[in-house]
Amino acid sequence: MSSPEISSLSWGHMRVGGVSYKDCKVWPGGSRTWDWRETGTDHRPGVQPADLEEVLKKGVELLVIGRGMSEALQVPVATLDYIRQKGVDVRVFQTEKAVDEYNKMAAQGVKVGGVFHSTC
Repeated sequence: MSSPEISSLSWGHMRVGGVSYKDCKVWPGGSRTWDWRETGTDHRPGVQPADLEEVLKKGVELLVIGRGMSEALQVPVATLDYIRQKGVDVRVFQTEKAVDEYNKMAAQGVKVGGVFHSTC
């Protein structure tokens, strides 16, 4: 299964496979809303391992994290360590750059997944 293209991004809005999201999780064969309330995530301390577990279980080789348009969303070192301990490469960017990287890797056939914050 291939990773779906993120077809558009603007402040507070992303589109993946014809579905609109504010924040989203994407993996080979699917996507869904990234609802921070599920794990108690906030800009600080930031992305938690629990936010990523669903995507990591999809067999991704690479995980891309979009920190927001102004990079307000933090990514703790412990979270990065957790991803690497699972044998997955991780790349963290401002969200526009993250989407570009994700789409580039998906187009190359890499089993890429991601979590993306589309506002601050």
